[in-house]
Amino acid sequence: MNSTLLKHAGPGVLSLEAYSPGMPIDELQRRLGVGNAIKLASNENPLGTSAKVREAIAQTVSGSDFARYPDGSGHRLKQKIAQMQAIEPSRITLGNGSNDIIELLGRVFLGPDRAAMFSAHAFAVYPIIAQAQSARAVVVPARPADDEQPYGHDLAAFARELKANPDVALIFIANPNNPTGTWLNAADLEAFLAQVPSDVIVALDEAYDEYMDPALRGDTRAWLDRFPNLIVFRTFSKAYGLAALRVGYSLSSPELADVLNRVRQPFNNNSLALLAAEVALEDQDFVQRSVELNTRERARLTEALQGMGLTVLPSQANFLAVGFGRDAKPIHQGLLERGVIVRPVASYELPQFIRVSIGTEAENDRFIAALKEVLAA
Repeated sequence: MNSTLLKHAGPGVLSLEAYSPGMPIDELQRRLGVGNAIKLASNENPLGTSAKVREAIAQTVSGSDFARYPDGSGHRLKQKIAQMQAIEPSRITLGNGSNDIIELLGRVFLGPDRAAMFSAHAFAVYPIIAQAQSARAVVVPARPADDEQPYGHDLAAFARELKANPDVALIFIANPNNPTGTWLNAADLEAFLAQVPSDVIVALDEAYDEYMDPALRGDTRAWLDRFPNLIVFRTFSKAYGLAALRVGYSLSSPELADVLNRVRQPFNNNSLALLAAEVALEDQDFVQRSVELNTRERARLTEALQGMGLTVLPSQANFLAVGFGRDAKPIHQGLLERGVIVRPVASYELPQFIRVSIGTEAENDRFIAALKEVLAA
């Protein structure tokens, strides 16, 4: 490596390992020559995208002037989100996916003299953002394997670590959590928020919120009015089926939204993404069908995997973490060779697990059949 060339690069960036996304089907074809593959690796919506969204995009593409910049404020989309969430548009920040919101939070609140707190086995982007900003990472031990929420967030441990680490400026909490699928009791989460000092920002990642049983959800919209240091962010990539277009948003106090918008890239949502998100919000029937399919197939897949003697972590998301009691790498490879792409999670310190997205009934059946072949071999 040319050390002179990178002399002034940030030390946190230089020590990073790039995020590795789920393998695309085309890559499997190139790597192993496997055709007719299915992808159950990236928690995408197996029903695809709403027909209303596809129609709106098709009509727009035929008459659009792509030489013009999109609406940098996302005015129409913000208005629709504001109406749905009963919140002022000034409290909404739009992101290029909710991952963009995580990036913005890191840029504003993290640095060499500050720390980010998050759970072990939580979303990989949290430590990446902290390290890129040369911030210290306070990794909270997860709940034990025999807990009712195995490997999930331990809020009591969060509270202890917060008291012991006064340099914590930003706390990431995922509910449900990726890659475990575990979730938090709403009353416990609300009680934890009440303990957090007002100058510490709590970032509540609700990327999989639509898939949760409504009885398990906390009223996070109401919490925003009680806890000005809380920011809640969501995505259109999962239940709304817009992963390719990258749209997310956060809800917060006006002060937090204002400071995030100061560092938000101009035009971070393209015109087609903004349109698709607007139309997607209007098609709640599609979201409901997606959730119903996920709930039904998640239960069926869980039962089938447990019937094979495997460990399946409880999940309120659109994926399952499946444990084998041994290194899962050969199992992952065997599934790839049979045209089934799932997600290894050794990088999350869960080397004995894979994460499998909930697909259609046919896709899930194929996964089960392929897994039985791999285990038999």
